[in-house]
Amino acid sequence: MEQTIEDLIDQAEVSFIGSVDDEGFPNMKAMLPPRRREGQGVFYFTTNTSSMRVRQYRDNPRACVYFCNPRTFKGVMLRGTMEVLEDQASKALIWREGDTDYYSLGVTDPDYCVLRFTAENGRFYSHFHSDDFDVSVVR
Repeated sequence: MEQTIEDLIDQAEVSFIGSVDDEGFPNMKAMLPPRRREGQGVFYFTTNTSSMRVRQYRDNPRACVYFCNPRTFKGVMLRGTMEVLEDQASKALIWREGDTDYYSLGVTDPDYCVLRFTAENGRFYSHFHSDDFDVSVVR
């Protein structure tokens, strides 16, 4: 299962991140795949500091990330926490050529930040069956 999950994450063209709004409702957003992954437990995304999602994560760091392959109907949902990182080392870590299309002031743009998701557990779906797992077990 571990290798299947890693392959699914690596091949996903879109990631879905979930946050909790100030009324306690879940919110989902499609994102580009993570820029960096550490095992199955830590993921780094780019986003705008001024975004609604950043405000929600600062207010409530509970989060989820979902990866799927719609062709094979396999998916994995990871639950954990999302941190908003604005330090230069984190920003430089995942900066790519062409990011100035989104952040015109470059890697030091105050409207550019990093979301670091740390998973605690997950649920994998494949072949009409779901399995829960602890991320620390499958790292």
